[in-house]
Amino acid sequence: MTYHLHAVEKQGFDWAAMSLVVKRLDDGVALVTLSAEIARNAFSRESIHAISDTLGGLLDDASCKAIVLTGTGRFFCTGADVGEFADAIDDGTIADLVGELTGVLHPLQLRLRHDSTIFVAAMNGAAAGGGLGLALTADYRVCVPEARLAAAFFSLGLSPDGASTWLLPRLVGGQRARRFFFENDIWTGEQAFEYGAVDEVVSAEVLLDRAIEVAANWGRWAQVSRQATKQLLDAASTTFMETQLEFERVAITAASLTSDFAEGVSAFLEKREPNFSAAEEE
Repeated sequence: MTYHLHAVEKQGFDWAAMSLVVKRLDDGVALVTLSAEIARNAFSRESIHAISDTLGGLLDDASCKAIVLTGTGRFFCTGADVGEFADAIDDGTIADLVGELTGVLHPLQLRLRHDSTIFVAAMNGAAAGGGLGLALTADYRVCVPEARLAAAFFSLGLSPDGASTWLLPRLVGGQRARRFFFENDIWTGEQAFEYGAVDEVVSAEVLLDRAIEVAANWGRWAQVSRQATKQLLDAASTTFMETQLEFERVAITAASLTSDFAEGVSAFLEKREPNFSAAEEE
């Protein structure tokens, strides 16, 4: 499958200063690449806002149906800048710093989970701390064998953030997640796949191609199908069946009123593939 890169409008952002590269691909897919420096210390005061603004801008763009996030070199996204932590401890602003970082990361994660835009993590290397939480937030994770997944919070005397205590148990089970945190474990890409933390392991040569393929495939469905299903699946683990049934009833009733549903019915009766993009543009 071949994808052609298109020029990206700056939309008011200073891409060079943020050290992020955004490439718009075919089929409504956007590829976001973190520079080596940001991937290594992703959550400084400056870079966390850059990541949030970039991904948030894509979520606001109706033409963007899927986002692929990847890093550079040996790092996918390794969380906070520990040097900045040390400076903040020295000057007494550490609580403000931690509050600011989580105050940006956590709302971004909620948007990524609730939005119709498909979010795929192409894990080229290490994911740790809040960077691991960002990877776990994705709808699909593709990683290389050399990738490393670590919580790393306990080494710093911290408790986890980035929704890792909510997301990881749902992927690997409660007790395995507990051991991961308390043993301060590091999983290889193969171990992460075996445990269910990632969806597949591929070679570095095909990592981006495979991630983009998944993004395009999942992003082709109707907007209401993508968004409602993501929200329903997250709600399912924390609600009673009766509540979940009501959520499903409300969601499918709303979906039945969309032009996408009319297009899907017509395509089924005409024995052809539905064109949801055309339906959304009407």
